[in-house]
Amino acid sequence: MNGAMRIFVHDYGGHPFPVQLSRELAHRGHTVHHLYAPFFQSPKGGLTKTAADPDGLSIEALDIGEPFQKYRFVPRLRQEIRYGHLAAERVRAFRPDVAIGCTIPLDPQNIYLRACKEIGAPHTYWLQDFYSTAISWILRRKFPGLGHLVGWRYTALERRMIRDSAAVVAITEDFLPHLREWGVDPARTHVIENWAPIEDLPVLDRETAWRAEHGLSGKRVALYSGTLGMKHNPALLLALAERCADRPDIAIVVNSEGPGEEWLRREGAARGLGNLVMLPFQPYERFPEVLASADVLVAILEPDAGVFSVPSKVLSYLCAARPVLAAIPPENLAARILTGKDAGRVTPPHDVEAFVANAETLLADAGLRETLGRNARDYAESRFRIKDIGERFETILSATRRG
Repeated sequence: MNGAMRIFVHDYGGHPFPVQLSRELAHRGHTVHHLYAPFFQSPKGGLTKTAADPDGLSIEALDIGEPFQKYRFVPRLRQEIRYGHLAAERVRAFRPDVAIGCTIPLDPQNIYLRACKEIGAPHTYWLQDFYSTAISWILRRKFPGLGHLVGWRYTALERRMIRDSAAVVAITEDFLPHLREWGVDPARTHVIENWAPIEDLPVLDRETAWRAEHGLSGKRVALYSGTLGMKHNPALLLALAERCADRPDIAIVVNSEGPGEEWLRREGAARGLGNLVMLPFQPYERFPEVLASADVLVAILEPDAGVFSVPSKVLSYLCAARPVLAAIPPENLAARILTGKDAGRVTPPHDVEAFVANAETLLADAGLRETLGRNARDYAESRFRIKDIGERFETILSATRRG
């Protein structure tokens, strides 16, 4: 390490693992400012500074002061551009030696990166998704023709921002061929797979207070926790609830918000599915109880999303020592982990029958659940050590530092 640094960490989504990285970097003697968008609808991490945090850590919720229009393209774009200018003001004020950013939409990221360049702060691009691929996929479905042109613009923008960054941290080796096609220097490219803050997710007994509060005591629970957006098919959860409708000892619990949750809640009510328990995102401090309350944890991802997204919820699930029931593309990194470590059961996203059959098998076999859950936790304990992860990021950031 080349001495203590001033580090600006910008995680738009406010997820659990980036703020854990900020804490670790601050514990290592650096001055760290962690910025996130509180209005963005997603499960959040531990974003309140605690007495155990070092003095060198600051955490800021950067709000835009109005409801976020997540599913209206033009109003959302206006709000994201406004956010980008606010983030640019923050990085100029902090004057970091180095900066790192992830989960930032492309338009505000462009504004923010210009500010980093203006003040001479080398930026590390923490690549979670190829956003331009996702945008093109969505817009081509909604606006044939025009969507292709807009998608081309975002592809060019994302390629330029990645190529201009001082370093790139990709979350999977699957991204490397695409980066090479874009002309990104391999010497500046690193792979650090995502993780979950295992210290915040201890293994708990299944009969939790949270389980009792929601009338789940004595039931076998299949639980989905996270976003239900364009990349997810809530019909899979509906099919599972319908298959178990005549089983009063089984509950399908969904903690989510947004249009997918609204559709699932509406369809479940219309079909009289009393076993489908719909809840909003749960507070982060209760997340260990939420996961422990499940017998089976559920993850879903659409086929076209498999090339640009790795569902981070699966990583949190692994910490809970519960088996994962997944309907995700088999080539996805999360699917490979679950299959390779025998930590769950994976089916292609459109194979509803196989998905439901796997759910029935897992819910019926306590011994199998215990084995798969133990395998899941063993993997998390071997791979999610924040001191090792923090050292790797520190090395990369130090190498980008100027002067």
